[in-house]
Amino acid sequence: MKKLRVKVPATTANLGAGFDTFGLALTLYNEFEVEEHDGVVIETIPEDPFLQNPENNLFVQVLKYSCEKRGKTFHGAKVRQITNIPVARGLGSSATAIVAGILVSSAVSNVELTDERFFETAYRFEPHPDNLLPAWKGGFITALKAGQKTYYQKVNFPEDLKAVVVVPDFKLSTEEARKVLPEKIPLKDGIFNLQRASLFISALVNGRYDLLKVAMEDRFHQPYRKRLIPAFDDVISAAYDSGAVGASLSGAGPTILALATENFEKIGSFMVEAFRQAGVSAEYMVLDIDREGAKLEIVE
Repeated sequence: MKKLRVKVPATTANLGAGFDTFGLALTLYNEFEVEEHDGVVIETIPEDPFLQNPENNLFVQVLKYSCEKRGKTFHGAKVRQITNIPVARGLGSSATAIVAGILVSSAVSNVELTDERFFETAYRFEPHPDNLLPAWKGGFITALKAGQKTYYQKVNFPEDLKAVVVVPDFKLSTEEARKVLPEKIPLKDGIFNLQRASLFISALVNGRYDLLKVAMEDRFHQPYRKRLIPAFDDVISAAYDSGAVGASLSGAGPTILALATENFEKIGSFMVEAFRQAGVSAEYMVLDIDREGAKLEIVE
């Protein structure tokens, strides 16, 4: 096997009201270089002893599983993993490993990667298409899983909107963030979110950014998860006070996302300051929308 390199974008899911439905790819990437090797050798940048253990490395686990599922014996791999996406912060770091593992195994096996084959493997490791699809396909995607089939559509995302992501200095696992959610919600909250998710799509399509503040309100998950995130309401308010057109939790958090057309540095600084006043250090990044998704190339 020649050396292969896969570059996979970060994702932000939910975007407020689109719980387990909306996903957006961002211009922040994890990279995986892999070549055939007897046994597994993993180099990580930055150094990460946890990920250097094959038992803990999701990319290696996915690669092994998907190769063997296609009838190819997995003898090992030499992996160089460059991690730029913060782990357990709500930016889809696990989805990058899953997508990369599936793409490499398909290339090695010379098997066309259909939707069916992709999800057959991906869902074994991650059940949420709103994270997986933007990492694979790029752009803004609305998705659902019904029975054994996944339905999704890519929606044009405006060129002039950027994402300001503010990453606090603590981790929050998706499992932990799921535990605080109620099993049932009131009908009025279901209607509330349905209205806003619909408004979000139409506001994007028609360029009505003035509607995004209302469209990104949520009653499904943010009211419960914000208890795990110090100063959540203050950080959201800081985003709007400094010029954001929309703001929400990124995925399961604790990263908070703001959408804006200008004042990006100001927005990031205000949000970081709101976290600081609650005793939480944070940093921000200004990101564009990745519209192409994961890329695989042969390294000469």
